[in-house]
Amino acid sequence: MAVVRKFGNDQAGSLAALIAYYAFFSIFPLLLVFTTILGFVLQGNTELFDDVKNSVLGQFPIVGDQLQSHALSGKVTALVLGLLTALWGGLGVTIQAQNAFNKIWAVPFKDRPDFLQSRLRGLLLIFSLGTLFVISATLTGLVTTIGGPLVKVAGYALTLAVNFGLYVAAFRFLTTRTIPTRCLWLGAAVGALFLTILSLVGGIYIKHVVSHASNTYGTFATVIGLLVWLHLIAQLTLYAAEINTVVVRRLWPRSLLGPPEQPADQATLRALAKVEERHEGESVEVRFEDY
Repeated sequence: MAVVRKFGNDQAGSLAALIAYYAFFSIFPLLLVFTTILGFVLQGNTELFDDVKNSVLGQFPIVGDQLQSHALSGKVTALVLGLLTALWGGLGVTIQAQNAFNKIWAVPFKDRPDFLQSRLRGLLLIFSLGTLFVISATLTGLVTTIGGPLVKVAGYALTLAVNFGLYVAAFRFLTTRTIPTRCLWLGAAVGALFLTILSLVGGIYIKHVVSHASNTYGTFATVIGLLVWLHLIAQLTLYAAEINTVVVRRLWPRSLLGPPEQPADQATLRALAKVEERHEGESVEVRFEDY
């Protein structure tokens, strides 16, 4: 209950929607980059081309059509434009995520990174998470295809460990240094569990829905699936951060209805008010009237 109340107080649903929007905006430039690199790699390599065309990737909308018609080719212009646009969208994700995490932890504006620092941290986060996410996605794909229960359990455990590292890096880069790293372990663990489950569901969705759909419906299935998946990831990540904050700062129990009578209610609302401190000389004081 305390987590749900704080999620509402922070307007985290709107913050998650912004993160998902920028993430979705950066996906298709990344797809352009991917297909362009694939065009460079497959050019003149008939054996590798046939292997890729007959794989699940060959059934994927847009990429699969290009493979089937042998129209896939690498262009430097498309690669550069795709990288720049994806980087712009990725920085949008990191900026909005930093704003969300700092609000969840009630960090005043005066203690947050400035314009340049926030973007440098965003770039470091993009490169760190990009590497870890590729490893995580690869492990998840292997787990869903290989046989043997023991191997699958080991694969799930390894995927969960990689995702935990991903979330530790994300929570550290996205939260200001005034919050110690030791306070972020719980949120990283919960977020890793959420991501592992959603990645497995996403892999099953692509394998059984997208790859068997027609061209038109496959495209719709991909777009809708991406929107839902990104929004769920953003929502659950912020829920993981809220759980982290509530447990670390002991922001429970909370009142379900009525005035903020519980100490946790007042502590949460007081911290939210002090978020608006924007200069070193500014101090926001909060008092609650007796009801």
